[in-house]
Amino acid sequence: MKMKFLSGIVLTSILLISCDDTTDTLGNSLTNNVDQFQIITDTFNVRTRSVVVDSVLSRSQYSYLGHMKDPETGTYVTSNYTTQFAVMESFDEMQILPKKDSIFSRNANGEIIADSCRIQIYFYSSMGDSLNPMRLTAYEMKTPVKENELYYTNFDPEAEGMLRSDNKALKVNKVYTPVDLNLKDSLRGMIVDKTNMETVSIPMNTKYYDVDGNEYENYGTYIMRKYYENPDFFKNSYNFIHNVCPGFYIKSTDGVGVMSEVYLTDLVTYYQYESNDSVYTGSLLLSGTKEVLQTTNIQNDRNRIEQLAADSSCTYLKTPAGIFTEVTLPVDEIKFGHERDTVSSAKIVFNRINADDDVKTPYIAPTQILMIPADSLYSFFEENNLPDNKTSFVGTYSGKYNTYTFNNISTLISMMYENKRNGKATENWNKVVLVPITISYNESSSSSSVTNVSNEMSLRSTRLVGGYRNSRQPIKISVIYNRFTKD
Repeated sequence: MKMKFLSGIVLTSILLISCDDTTDTLGNSLTNNVDQFQIITDTFNVRTRSVVVDSVLSRSQYSYLGHMKDPETGTYVTSNYTTQFAVMESFDEMQILPKKDSIFSRNANGEIIADSCRIQIYFYSSMGDSLNPMRLTAYEMKTPVKENELYYTNFDPEAEGMLRSDNKALKVNKVYTPVDLNLKDSLRGMIVDKTNMETVSIPMNTKYYDVDGNEYENYGTYIMRKYYENPDFFKNSYNFIHNVCPGFYIKSTDGVGVMSEVYLTDLVTYYQYESNDSVYTGSLLLSGTKEVLQTTNIQNDRNRIEQLAADSSCTYLKTPAGIFTEVTLPVDEIKFGHERDTVSSAKIVFNRINADDDVKTPYIAPTQILMIPADSLYSFFEENNLPDNKTSFVGTYSGKYNTYTFNNISTLISMMYENKRNGKATENWNKVVLVPITISYNESSSSSSVTNVSNEMSLRSTRLVGGYRNSRQPIKISVIYNRFTKD
């Protein structure tokens, strides 16, 4: 019985230690009468400022298209995008199109033709007045966007000479409104799948001339004949992009007041074919998925953004390519007199300033922001890193408290201090940057995990308490130390 009683005490102690992750009773639960932890608390002021970013990495799940006036700057923001089209690897094992002699659609010379062809753009959502008439232009790419390279939002394929510019180049204009007025009101705004998304269809049914001057009834006819000419061109996405279709540049060319988030861009070719003495309508669908490259080009007034960032009575978070907030952490002050103490907790809260009544902005605050060391501002995204709660942290906007909170960045404070002690400190050794982000998750029935973090590409903006001329309560970091003592 004594053995069972002692075992129970040991088991209970282990459970108490393993289940308590807080530091509230750290000094009592892990010590005896000889060794004690003393808990010390303190707060320090934090300095912030706005920093203008020329561009951000355009590796995002969605692209953007549109032209809007920014009420904060009084200038205009334009977004355009490029897309390629993917060929699934499985097509290598089966016919992507019916056998050539079964194609019913033919011209007077007996040559295979497509009945029609179109580019279909699906919008996930739109900002602004979705009934405003907008115009886009679809440009055929002359050369594909190169693989294994990084592209930022200042990448302009038109300026780089990557579009076909000869007299016979394919260029299609389309006037549209993001809202599909034919869609039932009960379905509008309730995105379930592509069938009830807001869409725009770009017909490509005029005569098409390839780069060698060959004439085709339409672009779909070109696609079909290239397949029957050499099916290996459709073996995979790389072959297709480099031998058939380098992609398209979709540019916002007229209209104002709408910015749309592009969910997907499809290239669809329709034809007729015979089977068992019957004629059927078939289609070849190629999509601009994440397996191929898509880039977003953002154009805005940098001078006006710099003027906005110069307002030192606050700081800004403005996307997609605009303003971030730089934070200088008082690492030396935190560690002064506590060189032998452990920083067990360091909490910092950023308060949001509500929009002025006289500024009618359609923008909403970023939902999630990332805190990363200033020296990692670009490499974090380029290397596809994920927040590790050691040197990179995610803060989520709380509408209830109007704040972004980072509950414990103590490991970051300790890392910065050690880097300085070891002579590894850079010019930005104690600086971090707050970056608006979007997070992708891998959802399962039991849990979810972060799979990707990318720069926020939609139009969002907010002001934060801070800046060198901050007239509000100062930003503070609350620190808890553990001091090891002996009686």
